[in-house]
Amino acid sequence: MLPQIAGLGPGEIALILAVLVLLFGASKLPELARGSGRALRIFKAETKGLMDDDDEDVKPQRSPEQREIQANPPTLDAETERRAAERRAAEHRDDPA
Repeated sequence: MLPQIAGLGPGEIALILAVLVLLFGASKLPELARGSGRALRIFKAETKGLMDDDDEDVKPQRSPEQREIQANPPTLDAETERRAAERRAAEHRDDPA
């Protein structure tokens, strides 16, 4: 017994193939099959690309060191903070507004 494809028996499949040969000609069928294969390959590549794009939207995992630095950013030493405060004060004095 032959396996059925989409509920079609061997007789129906043979009839469909005969109609295709009559409509397109025997020389066009391989070209149609190649074109269909290319289209399916392109479609598969594009859907895979879309799925990869979705994966890139997920935030990257950070290392424990990166999480620690983000949670506790390094502070400036006292001398650097004093200079920055003096610079801001000087800019404020020079501001005519």
